[in-house]
Amino acid sequence: MAEVANADGSSGTGSTTPTRTKKKVYTQLWFWVIVGIVSGILVGFLAPGFAKETKWLADTFVQMIKVIIGPVIFCTVVVGIASLGNLARAGGLAARALGYFLVMTVIALTMGLVAGNVFQPGAGFTGQPSASDLAKATDQAATGSQESGVIPFIQDSLLPHSFFGPFVENSVLQVLVLAILSACAISSLNPALRSRLVGGIEGIAQVIFGIIKIIMWAAPVAAFGGMAYTVGQMGGGSLVNLLKLMAVFWGTCAVFVVVVLGAVSWAAGFNVFKVIRLIKDELLIIVGTSSSESVLPRFLTKLQSAGASKQTVGMVIPTGYSFNLDGTCIYLTLGALFIIQAGGEVLPIGAQIALAVLMVLTSKGAAGVTGAGLVTLAASLQAFGGEFFTPEAIVVGLALIVGIDRMMSEGRALTNAIGNVVATLVVARWNGELDRERLAAVLDDPTLVEADMEAAHGGGAADAEIDEAADGAAKPDADESRREKVGAGS
Repeated sequence: MAEVANADGSSGTGSTTPTRTKKKVYTQLWFWVIVGIVSGILVGFLAPGFAKETKWLADTFVQMIKVIIGPVIFCTVVVGIASLGNLARAGGLAARALGYFLVMTVIALTMGLVAGNVFQPGAGFTGQPSASDLAKATDQAATGSQESGVIPFIQDSLLPHSFFGPFVENSVLQVLVLAILSACAISSLNPALRSRLVGGIEGIAQVIFGIIKIIMWAAPVAAFGGMAYTVGQMGGGSLVNLLKLMAVFWGTCAVFVVVVLGAVSWAAGFNVFKVIRLIKDELLIIVGTSSSESVLPRFLTKLQSAGASKQTVGMVIPTGYSFNLDGTCIYLTLGALFIIQAGGEVLPIGAQIALAVLMVLTSKGAAGVTGAGLVTLAASLQAFGGEFFTPEAIVVGLALIVGIDRMMSEGRALTNAIGNVVATLVVARWNGELDRERLAAVLDDPTLVEADMEAAHGGGAADAEIDEAADGAAKPDADESRREKVGAGS
C-alpha cells in the first residue's frame, strides 16, 4: 500500500498518493446502518405486527449477497494461490491456518462447557415451548439428522458433486475446494499462460465487486428489516431462563473476544480493540442482517488493504467461514447443556468431554447464516445420541431455544467474524505475509483503507478519480513492496 501523505503534501517514501478530505458522517455506510438498526428497534416495539412482516428485507439482502459469495471466493482464492506459482508455500499457509482453527475450536467449545456448568442457565426451567416453536424445531431436527457423521460431511459438504453445483447451492466449502484445485492446476502451467489466466480471473473479480457496490446500498434497509423483525418477534420480555441463556452466551462470547482473541492479537503484535474499530462498519451490518456472510467480500478487500497479502486473505477468510466458527462452537456446547438442564437431567463431565470432541467435527462446515447454528446443534445431539439426547428430547430442547435463536445468531455471527479477521492477521504474521508497518498505521487510522473500500464496494465519481490516481501511483508494485518490507522485518 502507498504511504500516507504528510500534512504538507509530501510523503516519507516519495509517494504521490493524494490527500483525502474527511467525509461527512452522514455519507458513511455505518451511519445509515445505525439509523436502520435504531429505526427497526423503534418499529419493533411500537408496531410489532408490522415489524414481524419486515424480515424479508434482511433475508433478501442476504440472498443477494450469497449470489456473489461463491464467485468472489473462487476468484480471490485462485488469484491468490496461482499468482504465487509456489504450491509448497500455499500448502504451508493452509497448514498454519488449519492448525490455528483447530486450537480456537477446542478453546471455544471448552468455554461453552465451562459457562454452562458455572451459570447453569437451564436449571429450574418450567416453561413449555409453543406449538409453532415445536414445529420449527422438528424441521431443524430433521435437517440435522441428515448432516451428522464424518463421512456424510466429506461426501456431501466438503466434496462437490459437480463443478457448477456449489455455486448454485452457495456451498462455501465446496467452492473453496474447487478454487484450490483450479489454482493448483493453473500454477502448474507455464508463466506466460498462467499470467494471462490470472489476469482474466482478476478482471472477472472486478466485475463481481462492482455488483457488490450496488447491493451494499441496501444494507441500511436490510438492517432495519432484521432488527424490526427481531424486536417484534421477541417482544419486551421472555422467560427468565431464556434471557439467562442469552446473557450467558453473549457474555461468554465477549470474554472469548477480549481475553482469548485479545491475547492472540497481543502475541502477534496488534490490539484486538483496534481491529474491532477497523471493522466496525462490517460488524454493524452483521448486527442488522444477523449474517456474517453479508460482509465476507468486504473483509477480503479491507484486510488486504490493511497489510495482509492477497494469498493469505484469499485462503484464510473463506476457509475460516467453514472451519473457524468460534461463536458457533460456544453456542453448541452451551446450548447442549441448556437442553440437558432444562430437562432436569445432569450430563457427567466425561460425557460432556466426549460431546465436545464430537462437536470439533460437527461444527466444521456450518455456514455463517441465520439458523445454521441450530441445525448444527441438532446434528451434534443426534450424532451423540444415547440416553441423554433422545429424539423427543432434542425436538423439545430445540423448541425452547428457537424463539431466541435470532438474538443468539447475531452473537454467533459477530464472534465468528471477529475471530476470522484476527485469524487472518495472525496467520499472515506467522507466514511472513503481513506488512506490519501498514497494519499499525491502519489500526491507528482506519480511514487509510477508505480508498480501497470505496473502489471495491462503493463511492462517488470524485472518490473514484482519487482512487485511480492512488492506484496509478502506488499499486503496481504494492505486493512486491510489501513482501520486501515483511522479509526485512522478519
